[in-house]
Amino acid sequence: MPSSSSSSPRSLVTSRRSIAFGSCVLLASSLGLSLSNSASTPPALAQQLLQDEIQQEEDRVVHLFQETSPSVVFIKDIELAKIPTTSSNEVLLNEDEDAKVEGTGSGFIWDKFGHIVTNYHVVAKVATDTGGLQRCKVFLVDARGNSFYREGKIIGFDPAYDLAVLKVDVDGYEIKPAVLGTSNNLHVGQSCFAIGNPYGYENTLTTGVVSGLGREIPSPNGGAIKGAIQTDAAINAGNSGGPLIDSYGHVIGVNTATFTRKGTGISSGVNFAIPIDTVIRSVPYLIVYGTPYSNRF
Repeated sequence: MPSSSSSSPRSLVTSRRSIAFGSCVLLASSLGLSLSNSASTPPALAQQLLQDEIQQEEDRVVHLFQETSPSVVFIKDIELAKIPTTSSNEVLLNEDEDAKVEGTGSGFIWDKFGHIVTNYHVVAKVATDTGGLQRCKVFLVDARGNSFYREGKIIGFDPAYDLAVLKVDVDGYEIKPAVLGTSNNLHVGQSCFAIGNPYGYENTLTTGVVSGLGREIPSPNGGAIKGAIQTDAAINAGNSGGPLIDSYGHVIGVNTATFTRKGTGISSGVNFAIPIDTVIRSVPYLIVYGTPYSNRF
């Protein structure tokens, strides 16, 4: 069930188109205009209003992606063929015959100090590595749009909520932390957007709505994560750990799982995210203590 995150943008545009057309009809009616007379000017005005509203909505989504995507990172799990004799990042993370990619995922920048939030199942091999061969390669973009990568060090994880925190060295770079929202006032039907790296395709945006609230999904430790957000914004392999955001670009959840069509591995459109309120309660303890709050007592 866990993915290691496409509602079609066409569906969003279609719904917006119907709303926009309705708005145009109402406006034309209020002006005393008739849309049924094709020889008159009002239909042209209504069509222009429709096009303008659709364009404004598309521009808004484009701007939303441009503003929030720099806070999203691409994560690769690397398995080395042998333990290196040097600690150089270039050697440790070089993908060649001496290293292979074991899996990919997503994450988002928590703060300017280089803390990265992702799913535990994205980095589970690194977290449980006893042979010293597992590494985590994190690709980031700085505030100026420059791409770079660093090794991610796990500093804390909580399998009960499928959360983990990485730390990367960002000296010399200015990074853009994600803007955190809240999940306790979400409503079914409101728009949401997932940004991540499904199947290794970086910086992918999928759109949808909040389909349900208060769901219960399995956690990596065999327990249950309660209060999960259900969405039809596509979440596929590689989207896990990335942010689910609202229309203002605020993170409302961490994309974590999807139901797939039997025998295909393709998302069924029933996808889940860990609510950001849960993440906000857990991550500070992982950063400071390396363990979840519940494990400290």
